[in-house]
Amino acid sequence: MTDDRHEDSEAVDPPQETVSFAFDRMTVARFREVFPNARWSDTLQAWTVPGKTARKRIDRWLVSEADRRTPYEEERGRDAYEFEPILSPYLQVYDRGFRIKTPFSRTVVDELRQIPFARWNGDDKVWEVPYASYDDLQHRWEAIEEAAKRAEPEERRKRAEARKGTDEEAKAKRRPSERRKKRLPVPSDDLPPLGRPVTTTAFGIVVITEITGELVDPGEIAEHHPDADDERVWAGWRAATLEELVHTWPARAEPDKYERLRGWWQPTIAELRDARTAAKSRERRLALAPEEL
Repeated sequence: MTDDRHEDSEAVDPPQETVSFAFDRMTVARFREVFPNARWSDTLQAWTVPGKTARKRIDRWLVSEADRRTPYEEERGRDAYEFEPILSPYLQVYDRGFRIKTPFSRTVVDELRQIPFARWNGDDKVWEVPYASYDDLQHRWEAIEEAAKRAEPEERRKRAEARKGTDEEAKAKRRPSERRKKRLPVPSDDLPPLGRPVTTTAFGIVVITEITGELVDPGEIAEHHPDADDERVWAGWRAATLEELVHTWPARAEPDKYERLRGWWQPTIAELRDARTAAKSRERRLALAPEEL
């Protein structure tokens, strides 16, 4: 007889968020005082904070810590900007530091998250970086600006035009068709769990709904699932709901080589954060749809 309590406890584990900042003993001491349940992750190189309100609490703490930075650190950042300013339409100066607003780009987000005390201002839809973190911002700016330019609608349109009539365009058109089939080849001897969000190589985070047992023909699906072999079977899947994603506990480490070849793994905190944002938008659109009709 199986113990269902273990599975239930895993399903309701609280979510967690991450935060990174320049190390010094006093800052860490203040952080641990505010977040006694926080834990350091060597894999993520960041602190993890559990709880549904973790993101809001972290943002408030980041603002208070930015105010604590010594006048010398802030003045040094101001002087560095005056001496060697970042001149870009994506960056604006305000009283506390810098505001960065770009078209959405995963690379931009990943780079900004590595800057100490950078925070997302959801009200104004901009990233904010204090003067004291200017050196870090300057170090990462080339990658940020290059990714932002590639994300501009006109640049996306040009790349789309260049792909017209190519094999790449044909493959891109076939991918949505395969996705609509809601099927995934999984190893018959290492099946993913049913009813729980998992990250997949092919479709991101999904919930496996069934294992059909039907054997896969690798030749027919090589274009979309190149690692599939004749030892795989079909599994059905659906998109994960926001509630499921919020209650999914992230993996302690990045997926290893075996897990990537297998094609599925426990989601990481970064993958969950992106999936939750997408799920919020998706569910908001669905909620507004009846009113729009």
